[in-house]
Amino acid sequence: MEFEQILFYLFSFWFIASSLAMILSRNTAFSALFLILSFFSAASLWLLLEAEFLAIILILVYVGAVMVLFLFVIKMLDIEDSTLRAKFTGYLPIGLGVAVIVIAEMSLVLGVDQFGLDVVPQPIRHASDYSNITELAMELYTIYVYPFELAAVLLLIAIIAAITLIHRPDKRAKKQSIEEQVNTQAKDRVRLVSIAPYKKKDEQ
Repeated sequence: MEFEQILFYLFSFWFIASSLAMILSRNTAFSALFLILSFFSAASLWLLLEAEFLAIILILVYVGAVMVLFLFVIKMLDIEDSTLRAKFTGYLPIGLGVAVIVIAEMSLVLGVDQFGLDVVPQPIRHASDYSNITELAMELYTIYVYPFELAAVLLLIAIIAAITLIHRPDKRAKKQSIEEQVNTQAKDRVRLVSIAPYKKKDEQ
């Protein structure tokens, strides 16, 4: 077995293991951290395919920016564990059904008949002066420019939705009334209470 194949199986194992840990973890913060490990594993697999630009973008954009936003939203929402478990149990049958359908569709699309080694050959090794950034830019900003702009709009909508969720009113929050503080008087600040002295039963 070649060294490249060993790296492929190693990164694939960590990718699958971290993905399962992300789904099965009960702690939302731990799930986000396992997702970061999944991103690193996927980026390592892209490096083996000579897609250096995509690997770096996956780490810089998703790990460095998107995952920070995920952790920020998770900590700001402060979801209680009991509420999370109740919602998870209620939507579990629907989630399992959707998961089975998605896995079946992915198996049909990404099967051996469409992406086998006899259908899709191995990537061609390029020279050292080859730039996949140039090739990607030519495809992205000419043929796929409209899907690229649509993805940018969807990301903008997601950012606005995250900000809206964070700034929703909290019933537990206490607001400061400047008008009441300015108009208060000395008699409102201090209250004198007359308390009867304590007497033991034998003294009464």
